[in-house]
Amino acid sequence: MAVALCLSAVGVYASVLTGFGQGLGMIAFMVCTPWLLSTPASPATLAKRRKLFGGAALSQGLLLAPLVRTALALHPGVLFTAFAGTAGVFACFSAAALLSPRRQYLYLGGILSSVLSTFLMLRLGSFFFGGAALLFQAELYVGLAVFAGYVVYDTQVIVERSEAGACDELRDALSLYTDFVAIFVRLLVILLRSAEEKQRREREREARSGAGRRRDARTTRLH
Repeated sequence: MAVALCLSAVGVYASVLTGFGQGLGMIAFMVCTPWLLSTPASPATLAKRRKLFGGAALSQGLLLAPLVRTALALHPGVLFTAFAGTAGVFACFSAAALLSPRRQYLYLGGILSSVLSTFLMLRLGSFFFGGAALLFQAELYVGLAVFAGYVVYDTQVIVERSEAGACDELRDALSLYTDFVAIFVRLLVILLRSAEEKQRREREREARSGAGRRRDARTTRLH
């Protein structure tokens, strides 16, 4: 997974510098990910699957570039905060899964999938009935909790597969990498919105303070 994160960082950096690659990233991600998942794990296919894994991670970085570019333009500090927060959440929930009794959280898979399916249907419904802004707000926080839950679930699934001798390192790394990116994106958007709201309140406070000073100055001149 660390390799995937490094490749994504390369993709983000290249796209931010050049402003190119989002469309290509979408196509590459939609090709590499299903191809990797559908290719059986074997020594003969290992090299090809590694290339597909790297392509999926690099293309995901290209897709993340617009959000990162926005963060750099508005509030650069939140990028590190979001990454550090994501790493902390990931580490804590992975540790919880590893230290808990085996199979304790495997039931989460059905619940988490149901929540994601519900939000997908609500998103489709919002195109016809409205409420997209409220739904987006709910998706941020509920989605953050859902993918934190997926970290626990996927970690325990990986442990069970390993115990059964059916471990697929690349598929497992892709699952955890997807969870990490999903948490990072939501946390970054939440922090950006919070920073924007704080900045807006400060501007309003300064505007009110300035209006008050001008009013006091006019009163003083009249006297």
